[in-house]
Amino acid sequence: MKWNEIREQYPQKWLVVEAIKARTKADHRILMQLAVLGSFSNSKAALRKYTQFHRLSPERELYVFHTSREKLTVTERMWLGVRGAR
Repeated sequence: MKWNEIREQYPQKWLVVEAIKARTKADHRILMQLAVLGSFSNSKAALRKYTQFHRLSPERELYVFHTSREKLTVTERMWLGVRGAR
């Protein structure tokens, strides 16, 4: 689905979505096709579900958005360095 279709179907909701079709232009991620994986009334529940999905499949391109956003703006950041041993 496209973001405008999702906004109509899920008004004023927090969503966990997966990018099905996306590309990078400059330092922005352009999300062309999305799949809704969950709809929530609050951000904490959405982030909990995001964490569950991410633990099971870290290779998936997942996001949490609120449908009040008219346009999706995702800035890519390059992470450098390593995580410390625990």
